Amino acid sequence: MVSEAVRCEIHINDEDEAMTYKITGLLPAAHAHLFAMSDTQLAAVNARRVTATASKGFPCRVSLEDASEGESLILFNHVSHDVATPYRSAYAVYVRETAQQPAEYIDQTPPVFEGRPIALRGFDAEGNLREAALALPGQADARIRELFAGEEIAYIHAHNAAHGCFSAAIERT
Repeated sequence: MVSEAVRCEIHINDEDEAMTYKITGLLPAAHAHLFAMSDTQLAAVNARRVTATASKGFPCRVSLEDASEGESLILFNHVSHDVATPYRSAYAVYVRETAQQPAEYIDQTPPVFEGRPIALRGFDAEGNLREAALALPGQADARIRELFAGEEIAYIHAHNAAHGCFSAAIERT
């Protein structure tokens, strides 16, 4: 059976430690209809078609990679934390038209985290914020592991620290 996700796995050491977390991109089916819309239709749902003007700065939330210069993306408002608590959250995100499968990274961080400060928000099972951390470039893996060391943390949401947009969901495995 073909996997629904692009898998990237590494082993932490020769003792083959148990996996501790998984980072997954958005499911493309949830927003695929946006690519068939005209610019007028997109504007009616507060979305827009954009072309990447550089090879960094247009992070796709499906592939968890930056779009290449010239690639077509849709910018839309995504509800990343759909919970019945004061911590419900939505913000603008990009998705690439060519991203067909959600990326999945096990015990490693995706390319979209590289070179960016990442805000990590640790939530309990009810969707309440319990802990948070700032990961400077190169620190995300360590900060994720530190947050998951707290038993009350059920999952983590990563956001670009500067712009505030949702980057990816991180699950305990």
